[in-house]
Amino acid sequence: MYKEPTDMRFGINSLAGLVRNKLGFDPMNGDVFVFIGKRSNQVRILQWDKDGFAMYIKKLEKGTFERPILSGSSITSSQLSLLLQGVRLESVSYRKRYDALKRA
Repeated sequence: MYKEPTDMRFGINSLAGLVRNKLGFDPMNGDVFVFIGKRSNQVRILQWDKDGFAMYIKKLEKGTFERPILSGSSITSSQLSLLLQGVRLESVSYRKRYDALKRA
């Protein structure tokens, strides 16, 4: 996720440039990159899909998207889903689940 407010006039090439130059990632690695506009009422999602870029745009008629507080630059797919639905990420609490990585 790109932390800074993004100009929503940016197209695929400009967003791919932000991924490469500001985030330091290869935009063609298949990851999903999320950008929130300056007014926080629009989000753009960019992904390389094996043979070309796909860009998803969601613009709200009313309200804003939450700009999550990140320790790094990534969010989970469930956090992205909640963000797009308008759920406040800070108020979400998860039930305990089995974690194979913590078992060892």
